[in-house]
Amino acid sequence: MSDTDVCPTKEDFSDVRYLTEKSVCTILTSCEETGDYSALIRVIGRVFSNADALIKSFRKDEPNTTKNLDSFKPTDDNDKHEKQRERPSEKPGAAALPDEARDEALDPCEVTVDIDAVRRVYDRLLNIDQVEAALVNALVYLTPNMDLDLEYLDVCETNPDYLNTVVIVMENSNLHSPEYLEVALPQFCKVMSKLPVAAVARLSKLWSRYSLPHIRRMMETFQQLITYTVVSNEYDAENLVNDDGTVVAATKCLKVVFYASILGGDVDVELNEDEDDDEDSDELTLHELLGEERLYKKGPRVDPLEKELGVRPVDSRKPLLPFEDFINESLNDVVEMDKDFTFFKVDAETKFSFQSCPFILNIITKNQGLYYDNRIRMYSERRLTALYSMVQGQQPNPYLKLKVRRDHIIDDALVRLEMISMENPSDLKKQLFVEFEGEQGVDEGGVSKEFFQLVLEEIFNPDIGMFTYDDDTKLFWFNSSSLENEAQYTLIGIVLGLAIYNNCILDVHFPMVVYRKLMGKKGTYLDLSDSHPVLYQSLKELLEYTGNVEEDMMLTFQISHTDLFGNPVLHDLKEQGDQIPVSKDNRQEFVDLYAEYILNKSVDRQFRAFKKGFLMVTNESPMKYLFRPEEVELLICGSRKLDFEALEKTTEYDGGYSKDSQIIKDFWETIHSFGEEQKRLFLQFTTGTDRAPVGGLGKLKMIIAKNGSDTDRLPTSHTCFNALLLPEYSSKDKLRERLLKAITYAKGFGML
Repeated sequence: MSDTDVCPTKEDFSDVRYLTEKSVCTILTSCEETGDYSALIRVIGRVFSNADALIKSFRKDEPNTTKNLDSFKPTDDNDKHEKQRERPSEKPGAAALPDEARDEALDPCEVTVDIDAVRRVYDRLLNIDQVEAALVNALVYLTPNMDLDLEYLDVCETNPDYLNTVVIVMENSNLHSPEYLEVALPQFCKVMSKLPVAAVARLSKLWSRYSLPHIRRMMETFQQLITYTVVSNEYDAENLVNDDGTVVAATKCLKVVFYASILGGDVDVELNEDEDDDEDSDELTLHELLGEERLYKKGPRVDPLEKELGVRPVDSRKPLLPFEDFINESLNDVVEMDKDFTFFKVDAETKFSFQSCPFILNIITKNQGLYYDNRIRMYSERRLTALYSMVQGQQPNPYLKLKVRRDHIIDDALVRLEMISMENPSDLKKQLFVEFEGEQGVDEGGVSKEFFQLVLEEIFNPDIGMFTYDDDTKLFWFNSSSLENEAQYTLIGIVLGLAIYNNCILDVHFPMVVYRKLMGKKGTYLDLSDSHPVLYQSLKELLEYTGNVEEDMMLTFQISHTDLFGNPVLHDLKEQGDQIPVSKDNRQEFVDLYAEYILNKSVDRQFRAFKKGFLMVTNESPMKYLFRPEEVELLICGSRKLDFEALEKTTEYDGGYSKDSQIIKDFWETIHSFGEEQKRLFLQFTTGTDRAPVGGLGKLKMIIAKNGSDTDRLPTSHTCFNALLLPEYSSKDKLRERLLKAITYAKGFGML
């Protein structure tokens, strides 16, 4: 590069073909002296509208790009340190190498553009109104040429520096402003969405090194465009948001930031559970014979970018930006999930599905997608059953029917489900119908719910010894010394899977590590914080101890725990662990091995059986792809956020009551006056669980029915129907006293 290119001498700067920080400074100084910015505007328009010019601009190997620039002095030392942290790291000597050698020396995600210089230039340029307009117009002219380059020329493969154009444009902190939202930014997003996977991965890795304000700004830019486009248009079943090119492109761009946020945060990509993959069979399935293999194909969906980066959302411990920040509520309001589900399962090659970018969907919308998947599978199994019965001349059995005795519910359920899982596991994907022997009643959801409640109440009974219960955390954990066989744990796994499959909330209290393990992750030291908080605190103090660990702690790599009968059991974390003292140098290894034993090895037999049962029902479901562990917990157990105002609006009345009845008005005033714990007790008493379904209490169909006139009897409930039977008490005080006594002294659904 010649000196003329870097420091032009002509007053109109017509010979400037690319920009450096120094050349921008020179042009700005000249324009400020004359008060005429036309030369600067022409240069900005010429360079920022040309991809080749942008590629050559603001290069790290430019001489004197950041020296002797009085107009760009940092404000304080903190800025220097912040910018140093933001700068993508260079390998020593990379800038001194020729172009071809430098490409080999740089990290795969490294770029040759000087990002700090670009930011300083933007800070100066964006204060000038005329330059802002020039940048908008330049971007409008730049994008069609980039579109052609990416569509036909494979420019990212032939010239890795082509990514510089995207990096430079995205450093413009005004991209979210109205001037860009109309034309320039939508066009740019459509171009950026055409980048090949390898280039997108480089971009995501680069952005993962940015500081929080910069990555948040880019996230907000794409979110702003999506929201602006959605609220500016009307969508319906004929005019789908999936066909809006701007929304789709911006969502794909947001995906790059989403993975950058994961990579830049705390990530655990190594500690994964061993997957028990089924061997592929060469035999054609009936779905394949019917031409439905795309709709019911096995195996988890793998996102190309996820595969390229080698990281999944489930690997994230704490992203740079909270997952909730990537959800766009405006989009969730207009997406047609039945159509989107079809695109996701059948037309993925030709149609865009927002389920391919599940981070942008809230759990209510994703749950709708899961509901469609479950219902279609139920319908499919029903069809297959009908076909088989026609061929074999047998009576069709389109449902998963369980006939159980109340006093032998575990034995009956275990035998029946075990037979089904061995003989025909696909029957587990039929709609569940439960019948209690000797009782009349058609299962329209209520009987199944009661079945789930009874099974859980018995399985989690401490006397059985399958699980241990922590009085402080109120959570259950697998009993490592349980005498029960694996079939019992498999049953619990099947029950959890059936609950999700049949859209039923369960009163289950597991720590989050259980759901992480179900999604394929191993438990680690950090997971002990909610599953074994006392142990976690002890290990944390060990790691932070500043004294002599070996002499003061007197610990070895042999640990002790109690078995089912309270007897101490010794376990060596390493071979001859009792002879290996814990020191400052090996304490991290001790903590990791301790957590590995408690959360994984000691309960391996029990958890494998549990997971096996869960996967019998959910192995073909998109759940693992769509949901994070904390969302799976919400699917199974419901939300702890309780909005009783929403519940009041959706509650129905029977037996002579209405929302205008005085007793009903007194009832809701009483409920709203309860504390948080009392509200949970009421919910437990009425519905069998103290949590709200996905979507909140407004999704719960509760019924309040009249149960006679004034009396001293307590209110009662049918938890399987979410029904409260409420006598017409004579006063509000009596109503409160009777209701509090009922919910306080009732256990589960002993009050039937």
